[in-house]
Amino acid sequence: MDQAAKVAAFQKLHADPGCFIIPNPWDLGSARMLEAMGFKALATTSAGYNLSRGQVDGDATVEDHFAHFRELCAGVDVPINADFENAYADTAAGVADNIRLAAGTGLAGGSLEDYDGTAIYDMAE
Repeated sequence: MDQAAKVAAFQKLHADPGCFIIPNPWDLGSARMLEAMGFKALATTSAGYNLSRGQVDGDATVEDHFAHFRELCAGVDVPINADFENAYADTAAGVADNIRLAAGTGLAGGSLEDYDGTAIYDMAE
C-alpha cells in the first residue's frame, strides 16, 4: 500500500462510526507482529523506540526518528501515525519544516505536543 492509500485508510478509520485501537510498536518486528494480529493502524512510541535502543526517552535525534518512521512505513502495509513530540524544534518555522520532512518518510499522520519538556508553549506561538 503506498502512502496515499495509507493516508486514505487512516482518514477512513477516523471517519467511520465507533473507535479503533492503535497500538505502539517499538521496532519493525513488533510492527509486523501487530499488523499480523489485525490492527488497522499503528502509532510510533518515542519512549518505546528509545528504550529499545538502550537509551533514555528523549535521547534519539530527529534524524533517528525519521529513519525509524521510514523503516516502519516501508515495513508494514497499514498506516503509521507518528508520536512526533514537539517536532524536535523550538520555533514555529522549525516545527513546520520538520513536519514537511516527516511527511516524506511515509507517515499517514502524526501527533504533536505543545510542551518543550519544561513548559507548555505560549498560545501565540
